[in-house]
Amino acid sequence: MDISAIVLSFNSKQFIEKCVRDLVNSFDDCDYQGEVIVVENGSTDGCVEILKLLESEFPEVLNVIYLEKNTGTTYSRNLAMRASIGEYFVILDSDAYMNQFVLKGMIDWLRQHEEYGLVAPQLTFPDGRYQLSIDSFPTVTRKIRRFFMLKQMETTQNIDLDSVYDIDYAISACWMFHRSIYEDIGGLDEKIFYAPEDVDYCLRIWKHGKKIAYLPMYSLVHDAREVSRGFKFNKFVYLHVKGLMYYFIKHRYFFNLKSLYKRLNKTVHME
Repeated sequence: MDISAIVLSFNSKQFIEKCVRDLVNSFDDCDYQGEVIVVENGSTDGCVEILKLLESEFPEVLNVIYLEKNTGTTYSRNLAMRASIGEYFVILDSDAYMNQFVLKGMIDWLRQHEEYGLVAPQLTFPDGRYQLSIDSFPTVTRKIRRFFMLKQMETTQNIDLDSVYDIDYAISACWMFHRSIYEDIGGLDEKIFYAPEDVDYCLRIWKHGKKIAYLPMYSLVHDAREVSRGFKFNKFVYLHVKGLMYYFIKHRYFFNLKSLYKRLNKTVHME
């Protein structure tokens, strides 16, 4: 099996069918053997019924794990990774839509650059706007800036679409990595319910001695619902802040990246 695509579903009726169909079509267009593993996290919006129809249409490709409640992003993705058999993992949000150019481009690039542990493509909103999906490792001050100024940061970001960037981390709306990464460092940290599980995993890859690449020449649409964007105190913001505090304590830094980069023997980062 070439690829295992792992998708989480929670009240994603608006997106899930297109997400699954685009993955299946991309496998076919690239002539890859692939599987789609969807973890259904207790949706109540009719998403379950859509997935059952898709299972009957794609019985050899689609595997759905049905859970009774929302278990967050780490436990559920780990369930899917344990059930997967692909050589490469694609972690994909249910509101992100794969295409053959991104899929083939990421696999080919990883095969040619063994020093890299994970790659991520450029993400855009449905209207074509650039989406800020990469960053330097967070500090307390930078996270505050993102809460208040994320949209401004997106409009001022200068990305050369012909270049490859070494990055600290990419959000987990679309990742690709080889199975060996999972076998070497394990799954996502289940002490984090929702975020920043993606930052934590990327940092663990760096600690493992592998780099992370941003490939902006490959682009896909991420129709982000932005549940934690902006300074709106809700469940997702609370879980994000709780996860951040755990992350900072775990990795032993808060306000400055110098000590972290020194431990990683790393100097290049996004500004």
